[in-house]
Order: sequence, then C-alpha cells, then structure tokens
Amino acid sequence: MAEAALWGFVGGASLLVGAVIALIRAPSAKVLGFIMAFGAGVLISALAFELTDEAFRRGGADAVAIGLTLGALTYYALDALVDRAGGEQRKSSGCEQADGSPMAILLGAVLDGIPESAAIGLTLLTGKGVSAPLVVAVFLSNVPESLAAATGFKAAGWSGARSLALWVGVALVSALSAAVGYVVLDGAPANAVGALQSFAAGAILVMLVDTMIPEAFKDANRSKAVGLATTLGFALAYLLSTVE
Repeated sequence: MAEAALWGFVGGASLLVGAVIALIRAPSAKVLGFIMAFGAGVLISALAFELTDEAFRRGGADAVAIGLTLGALTYYALDALVDRAGGEQRKSSGCEQADGSPMAILLGAVLDGIPESAAIGLTLLTGKGVSAPLVVAVFLSNVPESLAAATGFKAAGWSGARSLALWVGVALVSALSAAVGYVVLDGAPANAVGALQSFAAGAILVMLVDTMIPEAFKDANRSKAVGLATTLGFALAYLLSTVE
C-alpha cells in the first residue's frame, strides 16, 4: 500500500513541477499547446498498452468491455457536473478561470487525477512491480496539464500560494487514490482487476478527448502540427514500454 501511494504521489507531484514553471516563467500558449499534445500522446499509449492490453490478458474481453464503458460513462457524468458548477475551463492557459468556481476547479483537477493514480496502484497487483511506462506517462502528461492551468490561474489573478496549494492537494489525493486502488483489489479475482484497469483507461480516454486535446489544439493556434506532437508522445511512450 505504501509503495502504491509513493508511486501515485510521484505521478501527481509533476503537477507541482508544471505549476512552479508557470509561476516562474510561463511559456507561450503555442508552446503550451504542443507540450500538452505530447503529453496526451504519452497517455494514449499508456492506457492502450499498460492498462487495456493488461486488462484483456487478466480479465478477458468481457472485463475490458464492461470496464471501458463504465469508466467512460462515469467520468463523462462527473465531468459534466463539474463543468456546470464552474470548472469547465480548469485546463485553459487563458484567464477563463476568473469566471469559474475555485471549488469546481479544484474538484475538476482531482477528478482528472484520480483515474491515472488509481491505475498506477493497480499495476502493482501484477506482482512484477509498478509499471514504469505508466508512471512516466502520468508524470509527463501532468506537467503540461498543470502548466497550462497554473498559467490560467496566474492570468486570472490567483496568488502563487493559492495555486500551489491546489496542486499539493491534488498530488496528495493522487497518492491516496493509488493506495486505495491497490488495497481494494489486492487478492481480487483477475476478472475484477482487469475490469478496474479498463475502467481507469476509459475514464482517462474521455478526459483526454474532452479536455486535454481540445485545449492543446486551441493553445497551439489550431496548428495541424499538434497531431505530430501527439504522435511523438505516443511513439516515445510505446518505446519505453518495450524497453521495460
């Protein structure tokens, strides 16, 4: 459990890295867009090869189908509630956060981080140790997420302390999510573990398409090169998984 929490915190701690960079010297919106697109590609690779493929090996097609469906629907429903409460622009690098609800933005950030962190804890159930590609993928994808959001918070007038406090809270929740994901399913049937792995994959995929990729495309000034950055992230993450 402690190991799962540690690795969950490592993945979530990158949120602080992005926030600190944004407070010191935020990159341009276009650079942010390409960084976020790269992070999205990394996550797509991780959820395909480290989560969904492993879920299929452990639980079969039924576990994957059920898990993906429930994960996608759950994230969709919760994200819709967060959006309506004022957290829709939480990943924007502009000053749109000024019109939103700080509590909704915090809840949205936590919602985005829980599936990724829980997935890290679940990889320990294989008995082979934590999945290095997944930890790296979560770490790399979190940096552009918090970088863009913290830039927006700064433009909206948030203090540096307030912004950092938010990301510290999300990192701690990430550690807790990884620990819970491990404890709840330790000793559980392979079919249940596979279903939960694909549940996390479904939630992450909806998060990517709903928030991360559109924001990357917008920040990069609708450049078609965003697709190239996403592909590069995907390729590097896949190569990392083969090295493991």
